[in-house]
Amino acid sequence: MKRIISTVFFLIVLLCGLFFGLLNAAPVKVDYYFGARELPLALVLVITLLAGAVCGVLATLGVIFRKNREISRLRKEVKIAGKELSNLRALPYQDEP
Repeated sequence: MKRIISTVFFLIVLLCGLFFGLLNAAPVKVDYYFGARELPLALVLVITLLAGAVCGVLATLGVIFRKNREISRLRKEVKIAGKELSNLRALPYQDEP
């Protein structure tokens, strides 16, 4: 059910984007450091969206790597604590005299 809903949502967003692109097909002048070029507005918006997504992913890579290292360290600590616990459980129980 979840897959169907996500597919329908994806198709709705895709259709909205397609209609938006068709309605905004007018060329706009894009100036950049090395020159200028006329591109359709929809293409400029898609390129800008993709560039923003790439910048967002690159900005979060440091946090992701740091969290992965922390997860790895904590898993090692849990493994060591589990071994210690199993060793303590294996010790014979002694009553105090």
